[in-house]
Amino acid sequence: MDLGLKGVHVLVTGASGGIGLETARLFLGEHIGFGSPSSAHGAKVTAHYNTQSASLQPLLSEYGRERVQAVQADLGLESDVLRMFSFLSDKSSFGPVQVAIVNHGYWPPVDAPISKMSLEQWNSTLQSNLTSSFLVLREYLKELEKASEEVKLKAAVVLIGSTAGKYGEAGHADYAASKSAMMYGLTLSLKNEIVRIAPKGRVNCVAPGWVLTPMAEAAFKDPHIVYRSLATTPLKKVAVPRDIANQVILLASPNVSGHVTGQVVMVEGGMEGRLLNRPEDLKL
Repeated sequence: MDLGLKGVHVLVTGASGGIGLETARLFLGEHIGFGSPSSAHGAKVTAHYNTQSASLQPLLSEYGRERVQAVQADLGLESDVLRMFSFLSDKSSFGPVQVAIVNHGYWPPVDAPISKMSLEQWNSTLQSNLTSSFLVLREYLKELEKASEEVKLKAAVVLIGSTAGKYGEAGHADYAASKSAMMYGLTLSLKNEIVRIAPKGRVNCVAPGWVLTPMAEAAFKDPHIVYRSLATTPLKKVAVPRDIANQVILLASPNVSGHVTGQVVMVEGGMEGRLLNRPEDLKL
């Protein structure tokens, strides 16, 4: 199936993590579970990372630097974002970024109810998730303004949200607030702005629930966490990174989703919401 992504320059932020790595891999091969993967018809990928790049080495080895390049940046720092886009504009042979996958994010490891959360943690999480996304998208749009009309034809943004942005997350209000802002305020505003720059530009969001990534493996060894995760989920299973990456690449495709914009696609197995109480806690 031709997704219309051949030679398109795709920036994937947070590409060294579970979802980001799988997303980068799919863009390079343009293979979404049917047909045969074909690197000859895939995109050119800039794989962003912050601190860990080892997981990207197999992609660099397999596809070579003509198809994939790794760039380091702390996206919470304006100076780093400017440096990254300066490199992509002046020193990279890939051309302007046409598709931006805003995948990076930070989940504070320790529960902190609002009554006990420090202002430092609140600001840090919003800086890591929301402000960083603003900075990336601002520079992406600036570069898009200078691009040719041919480049603009493939313009698309896909943000990664979370079920926390829809249902909230007790103990992680900072994370939930940052994701909700991305899913609704940012996505819905940007869809109306991008068309002033690229008339066919589209902005969508994919919002996963629990995903079985290397970072989450330890948590899923706890049966109580598994139960809470799946008790309101009809499909009774936890997503894997490929589940999320498939939706990302379809939304980025101008051939498949050329008339889809401003949408938040929930990839959470039909989740109905949070399980707040255990049966033994209820007094009827």
